[in-house]
Amino acid sequence: QVQLVESGGGLVQAGGSLRLSCAASGSTFSINAMGWYRQAPGKQRELVATINNGGSTDYTDSVKGRFTISRDNVKNIVSLQMNSLKPEDTAVYYCNAKTRILMARSDYWGQGTQVTVSS
Repeated sequence: QVQLVESGGGLVQAGGSLRLSCAASGSTFSINAMGWYRQAPGKQRELVATINNGGSTDYTDSVKGRFTISRDNVKNIVSLQMNSLKPEDTAVYYCNAKTRILMARSDYWGQGTQVTVSS
């Protein structure tokens, strides 16, 4: 089992910045990737950014050049630096951890943190 606790959401004006953090605990040895997803009202949850154990990252096109994902493998913290925020970035942001133990794969989710960008 992996537990994820997020922090750092809030209200910001368009063009501003926010930093989200997610601390993982429990069976962190089994984590092979972590990331951030978001869900806006009336829309499906979508991938924002991911980072694997090797440090490789992936971003959805709409945030490339504005968001940066990073990870502290010692402290088991993944962060999302969000710059040049736009109103369309408004959503609940969820931390995700993907684990693998032998052939068993699992997904774990944080409770979500609200990000609101005003125009």
